[in-house]
Amino acid sequence: MRVDLHNHTTLCNHAEGTVDEYIQRAIELGIDEYGFSDHAPMNYDPKYRMDISQKALYEKWVLDAKEKYKDKIKILLAYEVDYLDGYILDEVVNAKVDYLIGSVHFLKNKNDMWGFDNPEFIGVYKSKDIDTIWAEYFEAISAMAKTQLFDIVGHLDLIKVFKFLPKKDIRIIARDTLKQIKDSNMVLEINPAGLRKPIGETYPSRQLLELAYEMNIDITFGSDAHSVEQVGFKYEEAITLAKEIGYKKCTTFENREKKSIIF
Repeated sequence: MRVDLHNHTTLCNHAEGTVDEYIQRAIELGIDEYGFSDHAPMNYDPKYRMDISQKALYEKWVLDAKEKYKDKIKILLAYEVDYLDGYILDEVVNAKVDYLIGSVHFLKNKNDMWGFDNPEFIGVYKSKDIDTIWAEYFEAISAMAKTQLFDIVGHLDLIKVFKFLPKKDIRIIARDTLKQIKDSNMVLEINPAGLRKPIGETYPSRQLLELAYEMNIDITFGSDAHSVEQVGFKYEEAITLAKEIGYKKCTTFENREKKSIIF
């Protein structure tokens, strides 16, 4: 079976294509379970997410599609939630969904936040110690996992996006975070979107995925599509990577319940 659990809609303001177009492409690619996990509303960075007033519309789009395509593909409803202390909405974390992806896109910089995967903030990398940035990022991922509000860790090592890599061994930086992810019973997505970015590799890296496998942390797959052309992006490469490391099963969800399937 093939699952693709990380995908967006135009409501996030930086994606293209209709829900129907995404699903039709997923069917063409032989995807069995396809999840919409658009950027959840929150009272920060409104330019890159839906407004809370659009939450009902988003859920209607996905649930209508679930019914419409039920004989061809299983459609799942979810959100990708930015972990930003003080900004997470109860309406989102308590929503009736199949799963929640927890992601970190912002780090504190002095008295402000910076979106480290946004080219607008790329100068911050050159103004701070790179090992400190990486440590702060994985501390934020650990804090996110510790809340136990989420099911999937989105793009575990997103901090590498612009190829500003630490001097310290990445496995040492991330080890305690992976332990917390395991303790919180969360799943790692293999997200090939990094192959579209300067870093040119999947999230997480082979090194971190090998460490996750040693720790018996479950995985899933998500193409992070923001356009119809990106649906199922580099799916074969993601599966091949997982199999080379030793994974034989991945996780999907229904009503926040985990289900293990052979891929």
